Amino acid sequence: MEFPVKTGAPASQRTECAILPVFDDGRLLGATKELDTAARGLIKQLVRNGDASARLGATALIHRTQGTAATRWLLVGCGKAGDFNAKRFAAALGAAINALRGTGTKEAISYLGYAAPEAVPYQTARQTVEIARAALYRFDELKSRTDAAAKLARIGIGFPRGTDLADVRRGIKVGLAIANGSDLARDLGNRPPNVCTPSHLADTARQLAKKFPRMNVKVLTEVEMKRLGMGALLSVTQGAEEPARLIVLEYRGAGPKAAPIALCGKGVTFDTGGISLKPPPKMDEMKFDMCGAASVLGALAAIGELEPACNVVGVIPACENMPGGRATVPGDIVKSMSGQTIEIINTDAEGRLILCDAITYARRYKPRCLIDVATLTGACVVALGHVYTAVFSPDDKLAAELVAAGDRALDLAWRMPVHDEYGETLRSNFADVANSGTRDGGASVAANFLGRFTEGLRWAHLDIAGVAWRANANKGSTGRPVPLLVDFLLNSERQ
Repeated sequence: MEFPVKTGAPASQRTECAILPVFDDGRLLGATKELDTAARGLIKQLVRNGDASARLGATALIHRTQGTAATRWLLVGCGKAGDFNAKRFAAALGAAINALRGTGTKEAISYLGYAAPEAVPYQTARQTVEIARAALYRFDELKSRTDAAAKLARIGIGFPRGTDLADVRRGIKVGLAIANGSDLARDLGNRPPNVCTPSHLADTARQLAKKFPRMNVKVLTEVEMKRLGMGALLSVTQGAEEPARLIVLEYRGAGPKAAPIALCGKGVTFDTGGISLKPPPKMDEMKFDMCGAASVLGALAAIGELEPACNVVGVIPACENMPGGRATVPGDIVKSMSGQTIEIINTDAEGRLILCDAITYARRYKPRCLIDVATLTGACVVALGHVYTAVFSPDDKLAAELVAAGDRALDLAWRMPVHDEYGETLRSNFADVANSGTRDGGASVAANFLGRFTEGLRWAHLDIAGVAWRANANKGSTGRPVPLLVDFLLNSERQ
C-alpha cells in the first residue's frame, strides 16, 4: 500500500475520493473549507441540510463535487474541533477506511489532519499509515477463495504548503515499519495451531535474521534446555508431541558494550490447560496464547526495518500445553533454571512457568531492562476488559515509560499493582513457591510470581490477555502491543 504526500491546493488535487473532516460547531476547517469555497458553498449546504453529520465516525459519500478535481468526497464526522485529538483522529480515519472499503475505491487522499487543531505532521503521517493498514488487514492465506474486488491501495496524506516534509516522511517510515510488524504478529496469531507450531515461530525468527543484517538468531532444543536446567519450561511441554523451542533473536544497532533491552514473549502455540483441562467453549481461541511471542517477533521486525541505535534481544519460550501420559500433573514439583523449586497446583497456569526460565536465560545478556509480554491471565480481562494492556512493574520510571509509549502509539496501557501482599497465596508447604494462588487479584498474583525471578533487574510484565485478540464475529489477532513496544524501543535510543 502506498502513502504519497500531497501539499498542493486540495481543490485542485485529482483523486477518486477526498476524505474531509466535518466538525460540529458549524465551521468548516482546513481542506474542507478550501473545497467548499471552490464548490461555492456546497459542503456547508450539505451539512446544514443534514446530509452529512459531525458525529464522530459518521460518514457521507458525496458524488456531486462541482468545482473540485476530486471525483467524490467522503465527509467524515469528527465531533468538536477543540476535542479533535489523536484518538479521535484514529476513530475518524478508521471509519473513513471502512466506508470506502466496499465502494471499489482504489485511491483516496485524506485531509483529516490538514490544518486540524493540534495536528502534528509526524504523528498524523505515522497514524495514517498504521490505522489504514490495520483497517484493511485481512487474513485469507488459508482460504480457497478470496475477495477479488478492487482494494484501496493508495492513500495520499494531505498537508498544507510549508509543512516539514522530512518530519512527514519520517512518520510514514515509522508507521510502515510498525504496520509491517503488527501484520506479522497478526498473521502468526491467526494461523491455526497445526501451522503455527513452536518450530514455525522458530522458522519465522530465522527468516527475520536472514532479512535484516543487524540480526542473528539461535534456537535451543529440548536437550539443550534440559542441559541448562529449564525444568519449569520443560514441565509444560511434557505431554506434547510437538517439541518445544527456545528462540533467541538479537538485534545489534549499538556498540557491543551497550546493554540491550530484553523482550520475553510467551509462546504457547496451543493451550489445552494440560491435565487441568480447559472447558471446551472457546478453546479454539487458545491458539492466540502465543501472541506475546508474536508481538516480540513483530516488534523486532519493525526495529530491524528502522535500524535504531539500540540493542534488543528477544527471548521466546515456545511450546504446546497438552494432556497426556507424560504430562505434568497437579502436585508435581519442578526445578526452574534459577534454582527455585515450584509446586504445580494448576497446569493451566503454564505461561508463568515458561516465562520464569526465559527471564533467567535473558540475564546472561545483562539487559538494562527486561519486559515480558504474555496472554497470562483471564483475571486481567476481568480487571481491564479489552481496552488496556496491563503494566506491572516495581520500577516507577519503567512503568511510566511504557504507559507513555502506549499513549503516543494509541496502544493504551494501564499500570497495575504488583506488591508483595499478592504473593501470600503462592506459599507452598513442599516447594519454594506454588505456581497458582487465589483467583482474587489473579493478574497481580501471576505478576508477583514472575517478579520472584527478576531480582536485580529493571523489569516490567505486560499482560495482554484482554487486547491480543478479538472474539466472536470479528475474531482475530490485533497485533497489540507491537506499536507500544516499538515506540518504547525507539524512545529508548535517545536515553
